[in-house]
Amino acid sequence: MTECFADKEGLTRPVGESEADAFVRGICFKTGPPRLLGAELEWLVHDAHDPTRPVAPHRLATAAERVGALPLRSVFTVEPGGQLEFSSQPARSLTECVEGLSADLALARPVLRELDLVLAGYGKEPWCEPPRVRSNSRYNAMEIYYDRINGAGRNVMCRTASVQVCVDAGEEDPGPQWYRRRWRLAHQLGAVLSAAFANSPLHLGRPSGWRSSRQACYARMDPGRTLAPVDDLDPRAAWAEYALDANVMFIRSEGEPWAVQRGLALRQWTRTGLPRPATTDDVAYHLTTLFPPIRPRGHLELRMIDAQPGDDGWIVPLAVTAALFDDPSAAETALLAVKGLGDMPSAQPPPRNALWRRAARHGMSDPELHAAAAVCFAAAREALPRLGARRAVLDAVDEFTARYVDRGRCPADDLLDKVAGGEVRP
Repeated sequence: MTECFADKEGLTRPVGESEADAFVRGICFKTGPPRLLGAELEWLVHDAHDPTRPVAPHRLATAAERVGALPLRSVFTVEPGGQLEFSSQPARSLTECVEGLSADLALARPVLRELDLVLAGYGKEPWCEPPRVRSNSRYNAMEIYYDRINGAGRNVMCRTASVQVCVDAGEEDPGPQWYRRRWRLAHQLGAVLSAAFANSPLHLGRPSGWRSSRQACYARMDPGRTLAPVDDLDPRAAWAEYALDANVMFIRSEGEPWAVQRGLALRQWTRTGLPRPATTDDVAYHLTTLFPPIRPRGHLELRMIDAQPGDDGWIVPLAVTAALFDDPSAAETALLAVKGLGDMPSAQPPPRNALWRRAARHGMSDPELHAAAAVCFAAAREALPRLGARRAVLDAVDEFTARYVDRGRCPADDLLDKVAGGEVRP
């Protein structure tokens, strides 16, 4: 999450509605041949000896300080509930991306072990409800804004973690890697990825009724900023309309606190200039407060994948997603496999529509999603050697496919089995 108050030359000039619209359209899809890949890994932090025991805020603060002092390649940030996030640099290959993040995690884990802490790969905290432990102007204002709606926003801020995969937007002209084609693929494939990697089935140690409680939380949040834009043949226009119609969370200032807003759409702000004129920087910052399942930030940021179990579980969603977007043959296979999944009319876009809710509730036990995932994983596995994937990556994908996809299971099912068998208790 971006937290700075920028004051760059040219960004503080007041803008009207048409200028704001043009700005959003100009930065949302940066087109060209796909060549870069990235990932953002969020982790919950658990006590090494008793993962069900809440970690005290001072221990989380010490962990963040120690890890932040390491010579990391990735961008390191701390989320409101003390979750640790490692965001890779844009990588020119899957191997480069995996190696960079793996090296940083190899540095961080021993430091955490010295503090009797571990990185925990769950999409949502399964045992307790951690409070917000990080205080700054942004998080203070976000909490006030979300709490006016329901508790889902606080859950997402403080109690969830994900594997976010970033792929290039695609090419400007029609063809296999056309940015509009990749945008559509992302919204249909996203439900399959959500189901296959669902890993947040518990609330306070008991089954929540969802394989991905994290995704269920997103579906309950402020719909103007967490649902997908209405499907449109022109993604730039659709995203600009979505951004301008979304309510402004808060208006930043040099002082404290930031003014939390109620019912002020960005469009209205840029039209009226009240309570103060909006600037280009305000528009850019507003975009960082929008959290749909696929967010265009020049590239495409896929946000629907729960954090994964194990030290290297994150490699599988990264590898599979990269293959299904950046290998032309795999992308075509994936598009055909998911094409029929979203044919039923829905009054709501993802993640509130029926398909995405089935993915979050049932995971791989949903027959249609299971069938599509089997095709997509096979296509990804075939493509990965063409992308230069190393043997360890191929082995990880093979193991995940055999353990979960082939058996109609997802990681959430393992945790549900352990709770049902009394292996873990809150």
